[in-house]
Amino acid sequence: MAAAQSAMPARPKITGISHLAVYTSDARAAERYYVDTVGAVKLADPENARGVKYALSATQWVEVLPLPANAGVNRLDHVAFTTDDAEGMRTYLAARGWKTPGNVARLEDGSRRFAVTDPEGNAVEFVQLRDDGMATPPRAIGHHIIHVGFLVRDRAKEDAFYRALLGFKPYWFGGMEEGKTDWVSQQVPDGHDWLEYMMTSGPSGSGIPPTISQQALGVLDHLSVGERSVDAAFAQLEASGRLKGVRADEHTQIGKDGKGQFNLYDPDGIRLELMNFHATEKPCCSPFTAPDPAE
Repeated sequence: MAAAQSAMPARPKITGISHLAVYTSDARAAERYYVDTVGAVKLADPENARGVKYALSATQWVEVLPLPANAGVNRLDHVAFTTDDAEGMRTYLAARGWKTPGNVARLEDGSRRFAVTDPEGNAVEFVQLRDDGMATPPRAIGHHIIHVGFLVRDRAKEDAFYRALLGFKPYWFGGMEEGKTDWVSQQVPDGHDWLEYMMTSGPSGSGIPPTISQQALGVLDHLSVGERSVDAAFAQLEASGRLKGVRADEHTQIGKDGKGQFNLYDPDGIRLELMNFHATEKPCCSPFTAPDPAE
């Protein structure tokens, strides 16, 4: 047994969030939102010729894809994490019995990528980037995607993949009511970005609950951009008129984790949460158990 375990390939590093891929029913409206409001730079999508890449930095972006005919209320295509060795990650997962593609795709931008599905059917991509030397987008309201979140119905199932297999580490958990857990945050094993389980009530199981609305699902499926000061970022958006015609909160607030935050939504309802890197108040429910992300 010891010999067999030692022959198993080691897990390559998972260093952070690469991107979130979402669907749009209105490409022009999505472009206005991600370019004019968020301040991202529009680029060609090396992964899908019909998609668009909205870059917040050289290494993180939002991928926007045409809405499939069978999407229903769903607007999330996949989440993606960065790794230092895509082929090594594919081999690692396959050796442990996880269903993987037969090879890693190499794209025109020099990146290497492959995708799997987690226990609840969410598409998860691993990306090995090539540094393309892109300048930091000057108008972006933030440059670091510090976490992504999506609907989760069975925490134990998801933990078997993210915690046990991939090595994600606890960061914080909390809920709107005492004794109820609505959010479970755990950082990538080799960095400080995190994945947030957005827990739902009701029967456990995979898939999107049939009664959930597109708006409610868009609140759960989200990305978060780190800020030194959410109040300053909100003031900048307001003063420049970048929130005009955009669904957004009326003001900033302090979340249950003690961090300042402000929510705005793309035309199809996907939430973008501006969040302070560090808490300014004591968090509810649990302490932070790992270092915060940094700018």
